[in-house]
Amino acid sequence: MIKKEKIKQYLAELNDASVEDCLKFAVNIFGIEYFALASSFSIEDQVLTRMLLTIDPKAKIFTLDTGRLPQETYNTMDLTMKKYSFNYEFLFPESLAIEDMESKFGPNLFYQSIKNRKMCCNIRKVLPLQKKLSSLKCWVCGLRKEQSSTRTDVNILEWDENNGLFKMNPLANWNEQNVWDYLKEHNIPYNKLYDSNYKSIGCDPCTRAIQLGEDVRAGRWWWEAPEQKECGLHRR
Repeated sequence: MIKKEKIKQYLAELNDASVEDCLKFAVNIFGIEYFALASSFSIEDQVLTRMLLTIDPKAKIFTLDTGRLPQETYNTMDLTMKKYSFNYEFLFPESLAIEDMESKFGPNLFYQSIKNRKMCCNIRKVLPLQKKLSSLKCWVCGLRKEQSSTRTDVNILEWDENNGLFKMNPLANWNEQNVWDYLKEHNIPYNKLYDSNYKSIGCDPCTRAIQLGEDVRAGRWWWEAPEQKECGLHRR
């Protein structure tokens, strides 16, 4: 009940607030040491990176390096660190867990079943994330309502019941054009796979370009039904 009341109070204070004001609010409420951006180097996360570092150059920004990311994603990391003169905090999966999983199921286990794919996501992403979130009071993500059928109820600020902290989605009400406009206005580095019609970029073997008319998230785990396309980082 206390968390629900706090969410209600905070949302009232954030009514009609800009994205930058939402971030400033979170930094002030939760403190720069206990508030962090989780970046997957999407265009949304790149926008939030620029905004957050403008607000406070000491802001915490971390990323999950699964070991299976496209080279273009690593190029984006490098360009962003150079442009804004900062370093990401890199989170890696436990090597023994990866060794055990691939020894039992092979390197392409995620194509075999949803169960295997979720196991891979859990080891490579969810568990490292949970460890990091245990040290925070609030994390910020680049989720938007229009991204997929699993995200239509995304709110600017939520209580993350699974991880026991607040979760801020400042871009919840932005559309894709809003994101690109801001990106271009401020000359922010972005993943060049977007130029090849990639719309949602994760691990290399689980990501493809989308076709004309397809959903934004159609290129992620394209062999699965749309309502199953979450890895566990953003369980709703």
